[in-house]
Parts: sequence; structure tokens; C-alpha cells
Amino acid sequence: MDSFDYARLAYLTLLGGAVIASFFVMNKANLGKSLQQLAIWALIFVGAVAGYGLWGDISRDVMPRQSVAGSGVIEVPRGVDGHYYLTLELNGEPVVFVVDTGASEIVLSERDARSVGLDPEDLDYIGSAMTANGMVRTAPARVERMVLGDIVEENVKVYVNEGEMDGSLLGMSYLQRFERIEITQDGLVLTR
Repeated sequence: MDSFDYARLAYLTLLGGAVIASFFVMNKANLGKSLQQLAIWALIFVGAVAGYGLWGDISRDVMPRQSVAGSGVIEVPRGVDGHYYLTLELNGEPVVFVVDTGASEIVLSERDARSVGLDPEDLDYIGSAMTANGMVRTAPARVERMVLGDIVEENVKVYVNEGEMDGSLLGMSYLQRFERIEITQDGLVLTR
């Protein structure tokens, strides 16, 4: 802090003291109630300052986001539910995937398939997959362009799941394209 900052701090301290003193002079008949109200406002002020100061940490935990750490390196924070979520761009549309090492393929929900330009009614459901909800039918399809950070894949094979799914799955057929998959204390790191 320089001398200008000290002068501003002194000014604000004197101004705050004057406001508090005038508050007590005007409300000397109800001093107990005035002190109670002052304590409430002080707690509100401290809470607001603490919330503002901690917002960076809170937002990182509540709304984790993936980041591109360098060329071919993707850092994925762990979600509050313990899963890893990646947002990839398929045919120009963002799709949120659950990273699923137990899934063999890239599996799109019917809703996500529609959003990237695939019509589930026009697909041939010739495959099947065993899921936690039992056996479901799947249809092979192709996505023209799949983008994750600076990694671009063309003509990628995906499967559309006919069953009920909350979201899409990013399985091993995509993950094996990375040279290294590392789970750290804070998240998942994918390296090309």
C-alpha cells in the first residue's frame, strides 16, 4: 500500500465512524435495538464480502469446466457427482458427454443425435448393448466433424441408443485415441 491508499483508508474509517456515531446519536432512546440492527447489517456486509472473495472457489466446484492446458492436453474437473463431463462439438453443436471407460463406443442419446443433425427415425437399430437398465437397441451412424479443444476428428463412427438416456457417453473408442489418460486428485487429464 502506498501513501494514497493509506489516506483513502483513513478517510473511509473516519467517514464510517461518523455514520455510526450519528446513528447512535439519533437512536439513543432505543440503543439496544440499534445495536441489534447494527450487528445484523455488519453480518450482512461480512457475508457479502466473504461471498465475493470466495466466488472463484465456489464457482469452480459448483460449475466445473474443462480446459485446454496446451496443445493436445485437456483437463477435465470432476463433477459434483463424481463423474467427468466433456463438452465436444459435433457437427458444430455442443454435446455434453459423460466420460465412461466402461462404454466401448461413443453413444449418443436420441436427443443429442437430433441436435447434431441425425434423425433417429431414419436409423437402422441393428445392434444391441447391455446397459445398467438392461438390453437396448443401437444404431450405427457417422458424425462429420467432432472437435475437442484443438483436436479435430473427421467422419467419426457413433452409436445412437434407442433406450432412455440422460446424456451421451464418451467411451473407449474415443478415449483410446489419446496417448495418456490420467486421473489426478482434481480431475482427469487427457494427453494426445
